[in-house]
Amino acid sequence: MAEPPPDKPHVLVSDFDGTMTRYDFYRLVIATLLPPNTPDYWSEYCAGRLTHFETLRRYFAAIRATEAEVLAVVDRLELDPQLPAAVQALRAAGWEVVVTSAGCSWYIERVLRAAGVSIEVHANPGRFVEGQGLLLEWPTDSPYFSPQLGIDKAAVVRRYLAEGRTVAFAGDGYPDIDAARLVPASGRFARDHLAEALTRAQLPFTPFRVWSDIARVLLQSPL
Repeated sequence: MAEPPPDKPHVLVSDFDGTMTRYDFYRLVIATLLPPNTPDYWSEYCAGRLTHFETLRRYFAAIRATEAEVLAVVDRLELDPQLPAAVQALRAAGWEVVVTSAGCSWYIERVLRAAGVSIEVHANPGRFVEGQGLLLEWPTDSPYFSPQLGIDKAAVVRRYLAEGRTVAFAGDGYPDIDAARLVPASGRFARDHLAEALTRAQLPFTPFRVWSDIARVLLQSPL
């Protein structure tokens, strides 16, 4: 096992949509940016006929709006306003914060940059082309590539565990459960669908309302 970096012995691996933000980008896309005849790709995913990546790719490609209209939706994600200060406090206490997302870096990096937050992001690349939508691309050059999600969040967690770091994980979706299982119960933070999945699996976790709640717990009760 490798020696953890002395200045950052702890890592919080965090989902983005619905975890750092109040709303999920793909849900806002479905609600506001798609033509009325768009197929129900989510049902196809739940039935096992589409991967999570392909489901998002099809929804994002179905967007028929201007870039300005899409960016207006990005502005509605509502990043936790306390997140910048929470990240700074965690860093001062020896925590590195890493984002892992099955979403798209096109909007994730915009939101974080607008908030003045510079942290490592592992997400699916993409580009917006008017008339073609947000074109989600495979992260084939990522060491965490997953053919189902694009980014394998559990692989990110395993990397830091292998380095001998203390690792916590925060998420809100069903695809987060494999990563959440790898960390100790005291470092497992969940809400929404991830909380439901962990409850069914009888795996303990700490619920949270906003992302900065996680930082407060970690700062008050180190793992």
